[in-house]
Amino acid sequence: MITSTISSDGQTTLPKAVRQALGVRTGDKVCHFVCDDEVHVKSMRPIGHLFGALKHEGPPMRLEDMERAIAEGACDGSGPRRRST
Repeated sequence: MITSTISSDGQTTLPKAVRQALGVRTGDKVCHFVCDDEVHVKSMRPIGHLFGALKHEGPPMRLEDMERAIAEGACDGSGPRRRST
């Protein structure tokens, strides 16, 4: 188990082992997902890192189609559950 301490400002430092596991360095961003009684920390990568990651055969998608697909995915309940504060 890896632990860290919460400061009076509510801040903590990600221990070196956690930073290495996430592949993050100074200045990188992480996101936190609260699911029931657990918190998941994920590294965030700039969108440019995704360029070329997906191969698509056929014509390019229209922006309207992408926006509709994103909205449908956000509303179908399959995304991460967030606890209200």
